[in-house]
Amino acid sequence: MANRLAGETSPYLLQHKDNPVDWHPWGEEALARARAEDKPLLVSIGYSACHWCHVMEHESFEDAETAAVMNENFVPIKVDREERPDVDSIYMGAVQAMTGHGGWPLNVFTDPDGVPFYGGTYFPPEPRHGMPSFRQVLEGVAEAWRTRRDEIRTSAPRTVEGLSAVSLVGASEEELSARVIDAAEDALANQFDPNFGGFGGAPKFPPASALEFLMGRMAAPGEDEARAAKAAEIVTTTLDRMAKGGIYDQVGGGFARYAVDTHWLVPHFEKMLYDNALLARAYLHGWQLTGEDRFRRVCEETLDWALREMRGPEGGFYSALDADSEGEEGRFYVWTEGELREVLGADAPALLAHWGLDRGPNFEGRSILHVAGGEIDPDLLARARRILYEVRARRVWPALDDKRLTAWNALMVAALADAGAALGRPEYLEAATRCARFVLDQMTDADGRLLRTYKDGRASLNAYLEDHAFLLEALLALYEATFETRWFTAARALADTMVERFGSPDGGFFDTSSDHEELIVRPRSFEDHPIPSGNSSAAFGLERLAAFTGEQEYERHADETFRILQQPAARHPQAFGHLLQAMRFHFGPRREVALVGDPLDELARVVRARFHPTTVVAGMRPADEVAQAAVPLLRGREPVEDRPAAYVCQNFACRMPVTEPAELEHELSG
Repeated sequence: MANRLAGETSPYLLQHKDNPVDWHPWGEEALARARAEDKPLLVSIGYSACHWCHVMEHESFEDAETAAVMNENFVPIKVDREERPDVDSIYMGAVQAMTGHGGWPLNVFTDPDGVPFYGGTYFPPEPRHGMPSFRQVLEGVAEAWRTRRDEIRTSAPRTVEGLSAVSLVGASEEELSARVIDAAEDALANQFDPNFGGFGGAPKFPPASALEFLMGRMAAPGEDEARAAKAAEIVTTTLDRMAKGGIYDQVGGGFARYAVDTHWLVPHFEKMLYDNALLARAYLHGWQLTGEDRFRRVCEETLDWALREMRGPEGGFYSALDADSEGEEGRFYVWTEGELREVLGADAPALLAHWGLDRGPNFEGRSILHVAGGEIDPDLLARARRILYEVRARRVWPALDDKRLTAWNALMVAALADAGAALGRPEYLEAATRCARFVLDQMTDADGRLLRTYKDGRASLNAYLEDHAFLLEALLALYEATFETRWFTAARALADTMVERFGSPDGGFFDTSSDHEELIVRPRSFEDHPIPSGNSSAAFGLERLAAFTGEQEYERHADETFRILQQPAARHPQAFGHLLQAMRFHFGPRREVALVGDPLDELARVVRARFHPTTVVAGMRPADEVAQAAVPLLRGREPVEDRPAAYVCQNFACRMPVTEPAELEHELSG
């Protein structure tokens, strides 16, 4: 018999609908029941592609005796962290404060008002490795509630005060300084792993935002050639090592979420949409800066994977592919030597050496493909990959989380728009356009307000700051890739809504809107890990919008965010890579490029050929009054002697227009 999750759309919640646990979705019904019965809440948080979430479900939540203890003593709530990042943020912060660490599955015990008093992550079904069993935890917490209830309730205000502290941080009076950029680069250089790329030791997460920040130094070294050279070493080493590792799907393209080792070999096998959008863009920009075709290839293979395996019929993108299939983590992706020899035939010896599989299994009796050998005939490799993909496709596929999240779709729009424009791939631009149209048309409510999630033809849940901010950045990228005014107009309207509904009077932005449901605290997130924070993205989008419009109010909101975070960003740059990109844009040198004429292809190609992280570009046909009204950067711009012209400005001081692509290239390189 299904529990109360049967009516939900989240794939993660639906995975638990047949548990004997009387799960509730997060909401007032569960909270009201807890208050009426004076029972604590057990808030269990995870996501559909989480391996250890599946393990704990099988071991504990499917067990009738464990479920009986849960149902008798608690009001159990199951939360999809991807649908409800606000709830996840609050309780993750609480567990980290209590235990010093966090992760998923996240299991938190709260009073009937939702104030946490105990929590942890994964609990085994039997005591092991110094951990109590989940049943012991349940019984211990139930006993504490029976015997120490007054003490728990008395401590609740202090707990809420502690959780609220991060939301009360205000902008510093300290002046913004470009020194934060140098300090952050130096810190990343000190943390860099010169042997395998990335930063620090295992586990290793792909550091897309930090790499993008360092690419800003590569794009404009200025007088600091030494820092530019170090940035290039970090970026190219890391991009190369990740692309050669098992974290990259050598057969089908796309990246797993992270590696459990220092050298990117053994991944945690789930594939998340957000990682692949961010990494596709990083490899694209790496190619633009270095000209290395291998980076372009990884970008295209990653985007092609997303278009092939992750796109819904309406043009939106699914959230994730699971790590598990047939009850085993990674089973879909790994091979035995016998399987490979059988399907590859006479080519097997060369390919096994290339993939490092002539040295024996490297993962639980099977092998993860990774690039271990030197050069190999590209036609042979392409043919082998096609064969293996066809063979693999006949296996049992990992489960698909087919909900569409606004924020993650926005990341993919930006990646596709950038790549489509830079690589001359119209199918990428078409996919970006279709996805943006889907989000704006179908992921809004009757009043035109943005919603968070979409599944089975229904959009639901209030959108968060990250949904608005990521979409703002994506729409500006799509505008620059197409020069279609509608995307700029939509971006500006979204920015105004974001400032109005999410802005904090103390600077920066809250994660939730002013009309969101009331939680025990109003969360505010700052760290760019594993994806940009809503605050970093909002600041970057507003900085770019200010460059298009000249509206200093947009820049003021971004500056307040910088003043809150510039000191921690300098000390811990891995956690603030996207914010640091926004700060580099702020300090410049910033360029505004206006293209006018018909056709604009040759001039636009010059701007798009290289990575220009502190440049914005607008374009229009002659006398386009709609574009001039919408995009202030275009006002007063005209062709020169009936020829398409480029106006290059730096911090709104404009030079004489140029008409030749070579002249524009010179202007942009100066």
